[in-house]
Amino acid sequence: MKASTDNCNGLTQEKGNQPSFGKILGIDPGLATIGFGLLTRAVSESPSKRTLLGCQWGVISTSKGKPDAHRLAEIYRDLNALCDQLNPDCVSIERLFFFKNAKTMVPVCQARGVILLVLAERGIPFEEYTPMQVKQAIAGSGKAEKKEVQEMARQLLSLDKLPRPDDAADALALAVCHLHHIGERIHLDTMTS
Repeated sequence: MKASTDNCNGLTQEKGNQPSFGKILGIDPGLATIGFGLLTRAVSESPSKRTLLGCQWGVISTSKGKPDAHRLAEIYRDLNALCDQLNPDCVSIERLFFFKNAKTMVPVCQARGVILLVLAERGIPFEEYTPMQVKQAIAGSGKAEKKEVQEMARQLLSLDKLPRPDDAADALALAVCHLHHIGERIHLDTMTS
């Protein structure tokens, strides 16, 4: 498992009326690579604002050349270890609804099933978002290009560079999407250029 961290200090969010979560884990499912992105927030009862304390991202990679069953077992083991390490309060995961390549659809769906099993066993609440919902929440358009969404997420989180690999950047975008869904917006006006 590869992970990176970055500082999101200074970003504030408006408080919504929805439940508050301190650690939101975004997950971009796949069989070969599972992206993850964690947003850690200060959870306070401040009447107007909360602060993002940090971001962490990375990937869980499975062993190429092994049978799918072994790779799914790796996902199960590594995701459990990741949850032990990060202790997320909730998860935002990509909902699959359309695949251009039927050959890759089945393995990704199987990996997603293992991910949902881990979350269910641990009692971690989760929300599912389609790529179009993520694009709408981050870039303001459900038809935005993937790179545009990743760049907007980078700007929203005041990161110096795009998180790599793309799976990790997508997972961070899923976490930001969940913040928007629960009624908390990251303010762009707090950023410095």
